[in-house]
Amino acid sequence: MKSPIQAKIREKDLKAYNLAKKFLLRLKISGVTESLIQKYLNASASKARFKKIEDIYGNLLFSAQNANMKAGVIGRSMEGGIDNLGKVLFNFNPELVLKKYQNDWNYLLDDIKKKVKPNGKIRRSSRSIWPQYCRTILSAADFITQFATADEFYKWVDSFDSDYRKRPALPMILSYEIEGFGFALGCDFLKDLGYINFGKPDVHIRDIFEALKLCSKNADDYLLFKTIVRIAQNVGKSPYEVDKLFWLIGSGYFYDDPHIGNEGRTGRHKAPFIRYAKKYL
Repeated sequence: MKSPIQAKIREKDLKAYNLAKKFLLRLKISGVTESLIQKYLNASASKARFKKIEDIYGNLLFSAQNANMKAGVIGRSMEGGIDNLGKVLFNFNPELVLKKYQNDWNYLLDDIKKKVKPNGKIRRSSRSIWPQYCRTILSAADFITQFATADEFYKWVDSFDSDYRKRPALPMILSYEIEGFGFALGCDFLKDLGYINFGKPDVHIRDIFEALKLCSKNADDYLLFKTIVRIAQNVGKSPYEVDKLFWLIGSGYFYDDPHIGNEGRTGRHKAPFIRYAKKYL
């Protein structure tokens, strides 16, 4: 039996979730229907598991650039995005990457400049984005080579995902094992592999949840993750669905539907949603 406080939190969580779905439809964006929104909310649940460790490594590197300015500086600076790095990463074979580059990010960055030729200026100071990302590439390769096969990797992840008490420890481990790969990116990587019990505590989620007092102000990524999980439990959905719904509002990006807006981009709707939801919460 829930306490009065728990019941009140559940009621607010449920109302916030329903308001978010209603708001996306109220925007009357051409092509955005209830069924299209649901497609995004269900997208990860049926995702097939990778059969090769190279695909997991490549997916990890894709998630690693989904932070701050990295996507613009890295992914969008190359024709074909992160896939183009396969030219220097032996088609994302982590063992061969380590064998050639070992721990020398300068050597790797030289090869990227010469063979991949990304657009824009590449800064070489150790704290700049490309050097940081090269260190992520190498530490991620070192981490992934612990697993002989993709199946072995999935079994390891499953051992955490099957126990809600152990689940938050997994993105924490990833954040320690892989340089430049924090807790939020760990969650992003796992949810994009099809693990629907993970949601990414990103800036859109943070701004919305803090403004609507669904979480405490200045909550760290771990507490924000726990808030996503709590809302999911209270509304009977997966954390992935909660994450994706509020992320669609914050980003306005329907990435699988380029016919909507400007190649899927409809503008960010975070501020108007917060104003709208505050009237009812």
